[in-house]
Amino acid sequence: MSNNKKSMLAIGLMSGTSLDGIDGAIVEIKPDFSCNFIEGHSINYSAQMQAKIKKLFSYRISPKFLCEMNFLIGEYFAKCAMELINKTKLNPDLIGSHGITLYHNPLNKNFENFSLKSTLQIGEGAVIAERTGITTICDFRVQDIAAGGEGAPLVPFADKILFGNSSINRAILNLGGIANVTVLSTNCDIFAFDTGPANMLIDGAMRKLFNKNFDKNGKIAKLGKINNNLLQKLMQNKYLYISPPKSTGREIFGEKYLEKILSTTNDTPENIIATLTMFTAKSIKQAFTDFIYPKSTIKEIILGGGGAYNKTLKENLSKEFEPETKIKTHEDYGISNKYKEAIAFALLAYCTFHNIPNNIKTATGAVKEVILGKIIRKV
Repeated sequence: MSNNKKSMLAIGLMSGTSLDGIDGAIVEIKPDFSCNFIEGHSINYSAQMQAKIKKLFSYRISPKFLCEMNFLIGEYFAKCAMELINKTKLNPDLIGSHGITLYHNPLNKNFENFSLKSTLQIGEGAVIAERTGITTICDFRVQDIAAGGEGAPLVPFADKILFGNSSINRAILNLGGIANVTVLSTNCDIFAFDTGPANMLIDGAMRKLFNKNFDKNGKIAKLGKINNNLLQKLMQNKYLYISPPKSTGREIFGEKYLEKILSTTNDTPENIIATLTMFTAKSIKQAFTDFIYPKSTIKEIILGGGGAYNKTLKENLSKEFEPETKIKTHEDYGISNKYKEAIAFALLAYCTFHNIPNNIKTATGAVKEVILGKIIRKV
């Protein structure tokens, strides 16, 4: 493969920790890494497919079921890519697919002197390549873990490209299922980490208490009152106080943790949603206080991800940070909040294709820069 970069059309595919569907973005990427977001497209999982995916996270599954789901999820990713291609009438050169994270284990424990640090994303890339006829890159996280990192967060590489051309000290805050932050500052090297939950607990509680997938515009949270006793307990979660580099997911903030929360309160559903929404904002502010402000001032926080559309969460963040720090969104800079992570995996794939290291070792804790991803070629 040549090291001579060329402009390419790349599709990024992302299914985050909310597990409601797949986002795809088609991006034109130039040799100087400038990129033009052309179009986005999303598909939702059917109710039957969501039930199958939920079964995956019970962790009581057979190898047969896991094997089948790896290929079936690949079919869904390919479907999203093909619908995006048909929608735009374009012929992409490359696809970068994140897959679904089945398990993420960044803790450095050993067995017979070998590290058990590991991560597993499923959604077979070979299926995507065969269905689309396009070279596909997948399994982005594993090379970083093999190099001693946490395999996450990976989006900071794209944050540096998209937002790193400013003298303003910025924090790029992605509000997906998990909240992760990238610090771009003149005071220190780029670094990033997962602060804790963003939408994961809110969405889970909405499904259990209101039979809805999420709190649209934060309307339910707006109706409720903060349960300060519950909030105080939530803020005692040990993950919040671990020093970066660190990453997390449903292993800590998933279904079991939510069930524990709900079992300890008899408050109204609206108050629970309001409290979980405030917990996201407070835990983010705690992360800034403990791990960011000692290194840098921050003048601007740029929100992305689905949580950027939650008006109540955004108001809570404004109360925590303004007026010292301005709260903006990706869309203030012409970048889609919804498709930001998909755009990131298009950029990561472009670099992998051109043999360019694309992890940020100060974000993941890896001992060196590596080239992320496995390439399934189509000729």
